[in-house]
Amino acid sequence: MNQLALKEKIGVNYMLLELTGTLDSYTITELQEKLFEYIADTNVVLDSSQIIQVDSSGVGLILAGHNDAESSGTKLFIMNPSEPVKRALERTGFFDMFHIIHSVTEVSDD
Repeated sequence: MNQLALKEKIGVNYMLLELTGTLDSYTITELQEKLFEYIADTNVVLDSSQIIQVDSSGVGLILAGHNDAESSGTKLFIMNPSEPVKRALERTGFFDMFHIIHSVTEVSDD
């Protein structure tokens, strides 16, 4: 069975969610709850460097998080996307709209 490990770390102006494993329809429930809980109040950084697989529901969750952030006046950052994440987001045709960062020091409110 696929698994997704999630660690939370609080930053000055963001919540960091470190993800490890597979992001798919079987594993997104906890991430979905955390993402929408935090995105309404603060920036969220998804460290996706350790994601080994992502399916359309994982991509859909990231898109929904991005849209909710825009509506809430916050931002969703994707930090160090792994190759599977990068390919999945590029396939959407919207890769350039995502806030891709390499370090939490790049998180900004503007």
